[in-house]
Amino acid sequence: MSQKLGKASMKPEQPVYILSSASVVGPKEGQGPLGLLFDVVGEDDMFGCETWEDAESSLQKRAVSLALEKAGMQPEDVSFIFAGDLLGQSIASSFGLSSYEIPLLGVYGACSTCGESLTLGVMSIAGGFADKVVCVTSSHFASAEKEFRFPLEYGNQRPLSACWTVTGSGAFVLGDKAACSALPVPGDPQPSAHGAPTGNPRAATGRPRAKITGMTVGKIMDYGLKDSMNMGACMAPAAASTLEQHFIDFASQPDDYDKIITGDLGKIGQKVLIDLLREKGYDISEQHMDCGIEIFDGESQDTHAGGSGCGCSAVTLSAYILKQLEAENWKKVIFMPTGALLSKTSFNEGKSVPGIAHAVVIERC
Repeated sequence: MSQKLGKASMKPEQPVYILSSASVVGPKEGQGPLGLLFDVVGEDDMFGCETWEDAESSLQKRAVSLALEKAGMQPEDVSFIFAGDLLGQSIASSFGLSSYEIPLLGVYGACSTCGESLTLGVMSIAGGFADKVVCVTSSHFASAEKEFRFPLEYGNQRPLSACWTVTGSGAFVLGDKAACSALPVPGDPQPSAHGAPTGNPRAATGRPRAKITGMTVGKIMDYGLKDSMNMGACMAPAAASTLEQHFIDFASQPDDYDKIITGDLGKIGQKVLIDLLREKGYDISEQHMDCGIEIFDGESQDTHAGGSGCGCSAVTLSAYILKQLEAENWKKVIFMPTGALLSKTSFNEGKSVPGIAHAVVIERC
């Protein structure tokens, strides 16, 4: 049986399981509607570091450590780590993860990186090239502003179409069916990623959190939009393209899923996406949810259109979406982070803002 499905999709012969996950966020995210669900909420945005970039590296390091701890694993148990962030040369990942000495495959898909890394992780396991992998990504409000826009000291005003980059990191341990049998059960002492037992059984369930049963790889879509402060509108065409292809490849309809979840389109991008798909004959208005809208209270937290950044969809998946699947509130969802493929250089040269989106089908176990 071929694992290739249609034009751009894949359906593994056997599901790949999310064995464990972890979410680490900043204080602003902790004050939002999902605040009580995150594993770790920092006391401040520096996380004990001297620079914003080092702070983001520490987010990834902490998230991977906690995800491995929950799965009862050591770094040497992992075949590969798929990691990426928004910074030049992915320095948050390279500096944050070097101490683990896990073979690393760097990933860049802008804010779609979580979906891309999960897709590649599933492919490596389904293809027999690994039995356990880690997928991790991160973003940081201050490091992203410095990388793409203006220094914080500049104090520029943000238009209402702008999203607020999430300070956070989400890490996921993926494994095959055999790896599920090694998961710790309640009451078992769990070794930390650096060897010492923690005796913390809080995440030990003896079963995986969910299973991944399909993926659709997106293509670059460019409608010629140049407003980097309205990335939701720039990314929405890519989300619509990937979803349309997913429905075609899987011969499915929106009501086959409890939720269709985008990463960080925000309020404006959500409206554009729904309108674009209606033109194609698909109405997702009842199923659609956006991580960027869920993670902040837009009125009280002054985040305008919503949240964004690699960490936005990653921490929402770990802290909220997987919990809904575990609680059997949802059975099957599409998780589709979206990315704006711009840089400071391309923006200053007057280029448009292309977008991309990758869809992952996640089901409860």
